[in-house]
Amino acid sequence: MYLCYVDESGTPDVPGNTSHYVLAGLAIPADMWKQCDHDLQGIRSRYGLGDSELHVAWLLRAYLEQDRVPQFAAMSPDRRRTEVTKLRNAELLRQQRAANPRAYRQVKNNYQKTTAYIHLTREERAALVVEVADTIRSWASSRLFAECVDKLHFDPARTGTTVEDQAFEQVVSRFEAYLASISAGSDYNQVGLLIHDNNQTVARRQTGLMKRFHDRGTQWRTLHHVVETPLFVDSELTGMVQVADLCCYALRRYLENGETGLFERVFSRADRKQGTVVGVRHFTHPSCACEIRRGHRP
Repeated sequence: MYLCYVDESGTPDVPGNTSHYVLAGLAIPADMWKQCDHDLQGIRSRYGLGDSELHVAWLLRAYLEQDRVPQFAAMSPDRRRTEVTKLRNAELLRQQRAANPRAYRQVKNNYQKTTAYIHLTREERAALVVEVADTIRSWASSRLFAECVDKLHFDPARTGTTVEDQAFEQVVSRFEAYLASISAGSDYNQVGLLIHDNNQTVARRQTGLMKRFHDRGTQWRTLHHVVETPLFVDSELTGMVQVADLCCYALRRYLENGETGLFERVFSRADRKQGTVVGVRHFTHPSCACEIRRGHRP
C-alpha cells in the first residue's frame, strides 16, 4: 500500500495573487512511513523545534525583530527567543494602542505562525529547509505527483473545469497510473490512499470528486488502485503533509521566480517512465522551456 500526502501552494483564484496554482502529492510505501517520520523528527530535534509544524513559507521569511537585536546570531537559542519575544510583545501593544484592529490581527497572526522558529537565524532556517529537501531526495521509494497550473493560460470555458478540480484529477490519475504500473506483473496489487491537509471546503469538494472518479473514472483512468476518498488531517500534527507543503512550495517558487535550489531536490523524486517525467506537469503555454516540460520530452 502507498500513502500519498497532498498539499497545495498558491491561490486557485483567477487571477488571484499568484501566477501559478500547484497541487502536489508525495507517495511513499506504507511500511516506509515510520522511517520517514523518524527522519523528520530527527531534523526537528537538531534545530530545537520539538513537534512544531514545518511550514516552509513562514520558515523562510525575514523576521525583522531579529535584525533589531544586536549580536543576535551570537546568542544562545533561549536568549534569542527572549529578545525577539520582548520586541514582538512591544509591537503588539503598539498596534493595540493605534486602534487599528485589522493591522493588529495581521501582526498577531504573523507572529503566531513563526513563534516556533524565532530562536533560529534566517540562515539556520534556510539550512533546515534544505536538509528536509535533501531527506526527501534520499527517499528512493517515494514518488512525486503534481499539477502546476499557469493561470494566465488557463481557460475554464475551454477546459470545462476549475483550476482546483483539474489539478486534483491530474494528481489522482497519475497516482493511479503509477500504482497500476508497479502492480503489473506482480503477485501483489498495490493500492493507494490520499491524505490531504485539512480544509473543510476542499474536503467537501474533493470527496465529491473522488466519489465520481470511483463511479465513472477520471478523464484518463478508471480507478482500480486508489481507494476510498481522501483522508483530511491537521498538517500541524502530520509531518508528511508538511513534506508535501515543501514540495508544492519548491515547484511554485521555481516556476514563478526561477529558484532552483529546493526544486532540483524534490523534482528528483518525480515519477518517471523510461527517463521521461510522467508524474509532474506544467500546464502553460507550449513555448515554455522549463525543466518540467523538458523532462516530458524523451
